[in-house]
Amino acid sequence: MTNGLVTAGSGQPWESELVAELDRPGAPLVVVRRCVDLADVLAEATTGQAAAVVLAADLRRLDTEAVDRLRAAGVAVVGVHAAADTRAAPRLGRIGIHDVVPDDAGPARLLSAVRAAIDGRRAGGVPTRLTVSDPQATLPGGPVGPVDPDPVPAAPVRAPGRVVAVWGPTGAPGRTTVAAGAAVAAAASGCPTLLIDADVYGGVLASAFGLLDESPGLAGACRAAANGRLDEAELLRLAWSVGGDGEDLQLLTGIARADRWPEVRPSAVPAVLDTARAVAGLVVVDLGFAVEADEELSFDTVAPRRNGATLAMLAAADTVLAVGSADPPGIERLVRGVADLRDALPEVTPWWC
Repeated sequence: MTNGLVTAGSGQPWESELVAELDRPGAPLVVVRRCVDLADVLAEATTGQAAAVVLAADLRRLDTEAVDRLRAAGVAVVGVHAAADTRAAPRLGRIGIHDVVPDDAGPARLLSAVRAAIDGRRAGGVPTRLTVSDPQATLPGGPVGPVDPDPVPAAPVRAPGRVVAVWGPTGAPGRTTVAAGAAVAAAASGCPTLLIDADVYGGVLASAFGLLDESPGLAGACRAAANGRLDEAELLRLAWSVGGDGEDLQLLTGIARADRWPEVRPSAVPAVLDTARAVAGLVVVDLGFAVEADEELSFDTVAPRRNGATLAMLAAADTVLAVGSADPPGIERLVRGVADLRDALPEVTPWWC
């Protein structure tokens, strides 16, 4: 297995200190390249020489898509942030970098974090979400800070909401009607509900509720999530309140023009849904019909895919509701569509409607 390390520290002192540490005899890793920007990092990761990359938190264009590409290349990712920046570690976590170290931790601690990230990556496990700035954290070599002998009890955490994805084959079988009806009914029953228009072929929920169709909505949420800046307050700011008296119903509008589909990034979908689960007890997602891969792009793992967001939503949903029309052509389309869905996502078992 490779023991190469790639760094991109923008010339900050921690990068030079780490490189000097690895120049010593018997070092467990070898620095194969000090990159100047993210494009350089991504190019180096695809060569197969690197087991891990160490990135500065303020590296330009560092987002969920870049992290996904690094992980797809089999590379462990560690982020380094300014110790005084209290918002940097949460932002890195939201874009998928869970092994995070402050820049004043020292090269030994940084190297320990890198080795832990590599071991976790090779074991195929879930990222530890461990940060060296956490006083309770433990890395190889012992605790990284004092442990509070009498910690304050954590406040009770509300269970995350459930995500119901409403999907159906081509032919307008009533996906939007079912999604809107389910969301309105849930809100009327007292359940805080968030309705998301994620139809990448042109959503109509905004017009159905009499709203502006050019509001940022889901596209804005995806942009914020891709940069690690989407939190509960930001998501609620982007959503419209459309509930009546006593109803807690929020709507995250979609893209009214089909040519805007690249704005709904598949890499940002998990972060958007995680935040949605935190603000609502029920999240209803109205999806487009297509689930097939673009044949012309099937051999290019980094090319944008129009149906990528739909597949990501379906994979992340707790329940998938398949909607079909009750006429012979509609039944035939539903049967074939569910077969296509199972081919694309074998782990998804939809309910029929």
